[in-house]
Amino acid sequence: MRLKPSYIFALAIIGVVVAYFVVKSVFLHPEAKGGQTNGGKPAASALADKPKPDPLVQVSLIPESERPFETVVRGRTQARRLVQVRSETSGNVARTPVLQGSYVRAGTILCQLNVDARQANVDQAKAMLKSKQLSQQASQNLAAKGYRSQTQVLQDQAGMDNAAAAVRQAEIGLNQVNIRAPFSGVFDHRDAEVGSYLSPGGSCGTMIELDPLLIVGDVAETDIGGITPGQSATAKLSTGETIVGRVRYVAHDADPATRTYRVEIEAANPGNRARAGLSADVRVKGGSSPAHLVPASALVLDALGRQGVRYVLDDNRVAFAVVRVLDETPDGVWVAGLHGPTRLITVGQGYVSEGQRVKVAAK
Repeated sequence: MRLKPSYIFALAIIGVVVAYFVVKSVFLHPEAKGGQTNGGKPAASALADKPKPDPLVQVSLIPESERPFETVVRGRTQARRLVQVRSETSGNVARTPVLQGSYVRAGTILCQLNVDARQANVDQAKAMLKSKQLSQQASQNLAAKGYRSQTQVLQDQAGMDNAAAAVRQAEIGLNQVNIRAPFSGVFDHRDAEVGSYLSPGGSCGTMIELDPLLIVGDVAETDIGGITPGQSATAKLSTGETIVGRVRYVAHDADPATRTYRVEIEAANPGNRARAGLSADVRVKGGSSPAHLVPASALVLDALGRQGVRYVLDDNRVAFAVVRVLDETPDGVWVAGLHGPTRLITVGQGYVSEGQRVKVAAK
């Protein structure tokens, strides 16, 4: 009997559906055929239990070098001496012969007061001294002839000495009208003008000494151990100038507020080229120490927040070393804390941990 086409089409659809379920039951459920491994676990779980491959990292062999040890100090320039020049006597200012900002030698007159009666006091004291000298000479002559006692001679000698002291006192009072520079330097600021009245202690102006120049800074307690008096130092000023000097003072007591120590560096400043109050980046040389030049990107933090680098041991396990930055250069960062040649992780250091085994990529 011949089947109708519609029956043949229906049978074909039924055959396709039956074939689909047979294939699904065979290939997608291996446990139906006894497809279990590892003590009854499914095959997919067995694949998940397979060990993961070691992470891939890149390393560079960093040699150990002898690096000059330097401590960087942020400081400022300061005058070696700064003094307000004050009057020792009273009077009106008669002359101010020096312009402020000028360089002057020690002893230069900065302000001059009116002489008033001081010269007359000197003349009077000198006349009295002359009289006492004649009296003392006459007493000695009479004593030599036996007409004057030794006691009277000594009294006349004392009178002459008092008169000489009065002359010196009057001359000092006369000289005090000249207010002079106590040292060679810059007369930086004048406080008194012609006609001003100065009492004892009144200020004529301010003198500063800029040669040699001081550079002062505050050093952290972690770095102060590397600085001692006499060490060489180089300072780069905010004006672009570079000056060289030596450490002259290191404080032994820290500032209680900042826990830093004051350091002073003395440097030659011929011609007073560098001014006081300039910012300065100072490098204090303190010998040399072993160091490694590493890329700045290799620096990482460990779980405790310490700065360091990760490197690979001989058995390809990761280790961490705490380092201290000595200097930053365009070629990298000089650090202390590593020992000998080190296989430093330069790529992938942020994705591995200490003790983990890694695979080193070939360059």
